[in-house]
Amino acid sequence: MPSFKTIDDLQVSGKTALVRVDYNVPLRDGRITDTTRILRSKQTVDDLVGRGAKVVLLAHFGRPKGKADPEMSLRPVAEAAAGVLNRPVAFAEDCVGRTAKDAVNKLAPGEVLLLENLRFHAGEEANGPDFADSLADLGDLYIDDAFSAAHRAHASVDGLARRLPAAAGRLMQQELEALSKALERPERPVAAIVGGAKVSTKLDLLGNLVGKVQLLVVGGGMANTFLHALGVDVGTSLCETEMADTVTEIVKIAKANDCDILLPTDALVAKSLTANAVHDTVSVKDVPADRMILDIGPATAEHIVKRLGSCKTVVWNGPLGAFEVPPFDSGTNLVARAVADYSRAGRLLTVAGGGDTVSALANAKALEHFSYVSTAGGAFLEWLEGKTLPGVKALEDAA
Repeated sequence: MPSFKTIDDLQVSGKTALVRVDYNVPLRDGRITDTTRILRSKQTVDDLVGRGAKVVLLAHFGRPKGKADPEMSLRPVAEAAAGVLNRPVAFAEDCVGRTAKDAVNKLAPGEVLLLENLRFHAGEEANGPDFADSLADLGDLYIDDAFSAAHRAHASVDGLARRLPAAAGRLMQQELEALSKALERPERPVAAIVGGAKVSTKLDLLGNLVGKVQLLVVGGGMANTFLHALGVDVGTSLCETEMADTVTEIVKIAKANDCDILLPTDALVAKSLTANAVHDTVSVKDVPADRMILDIGPATAEHIVKRLGSCKTVVWNGPLGAFEVPPFDSGTNLVARAVADYSRAGRLLTVAGGGDTVSALANAKALEHFSYVSTAGGAFLEWLEGKTLPGVKALEDAA
């Protein structure tokens, strides 16, 4: 478990707290289509406001590449945040300089301000010392509540934490505590469910997990590559044949660490990935040459559920099939609902996140019953890979 300070360790009354949040929300035709990330910052904002702090929110939006771009302004986000946070949210047209300083100076204790897109300045992504100094000049304290950006050594993530008294916000705190319980000091047996299209994109993840978990469930297109490496003909399925030797090595490492790799024994196959396509359920040893594997089969799903029933902790990253296209969501749905039921009954600690995982679990209507669901994407994946995250390291150093 990383050692870091929290809001409870700081005197915030009357102070200006610079709070790094993740407000990189989906925007369509000038309207925000999903306010989940804003909502997740509410606990930290409410806590600081309740303690009499002046709250200054720092965020990025899109990839403006160090230049101001009206299409990536955070102004619409400030307007939406006011509704989600149930309080006025002022907006500043810049995040540094006189404009930002004047906006901060106008704040009274308990008021909230959102600064313009950090990435309008090249110094943000470059972690430029001058830019970090300019940000630090705006406040007295730094609160990092954006785990989703913790894998980036940017000025608002790393630089600020080294210039002001720093602590984790409530969301960051919850995320680190949940991930620690799942992998650093878990209740065993521990299982990991890893899906997705390609083994090549998750080599570091697989290499780290086989040394930490007792059961590794592999699904999605990745499973096809594992099956191919074991000599199984997977027809026209997505398969990285060139990764066979790598997969064989992963299997050897897993065996050496007493990690059992569970692969599909049956599958849903079809000629094309289209909604409600004509499909069959076959043994993975009998995949027709002109068909592709698009989901785990019912026998595999039931076996996974049975094995997970004897575990205490589950970490989930990636779908088990092409869940976006029914009926190839059936395997993921069945397993997800069972895991959610185990979690709701207190039998499993369940932590999920990264990639399409959140969407897949939402599709299965299982999301709300997991112990913790991370929306962090890349940061969640790098944590599972065992990498040191700059944002977490900066908080540790500040403590």
